Amino acid sequence: MAVEALSQKEIEERLSELPGWSLDDGRLTRTYRLDSHFAATSLVIHVAQIQEELNHHSELTLGYNTVTLAVNTHSAGDAVTDLDAQLARRVEAVAPAHGAH
Repeated sequence: MAVEALSQKEIEERLSELPGWSLDDGRLTRTYRLDSHFAATSLVIHVAQIQEELNHHSELTLGYNTVTLAVNTHSAGDAVTDLDAQLARRVEAVAPAHGAH
């Protein structure tokens, strides 16, 4: 099944439901700040698990106490799709359990 790019309006609608997320250089992005490197590492592991379940992967960057995600869909010509918004929603749901803000 082909994955289709979201329109600008659809992207804006998805972002309105995802506080802290933005569109940057054609990708949905968010940086989480955490209380420690261990907490950030824990979040990365949880995000990796979600990505495996969805078979959809972001660029995931671990800093000292930060985790940054940037995602678009390569199979849709590097456009933002509903898969990207779905990944963002799933991460958003687990991030608070790791102390992310």
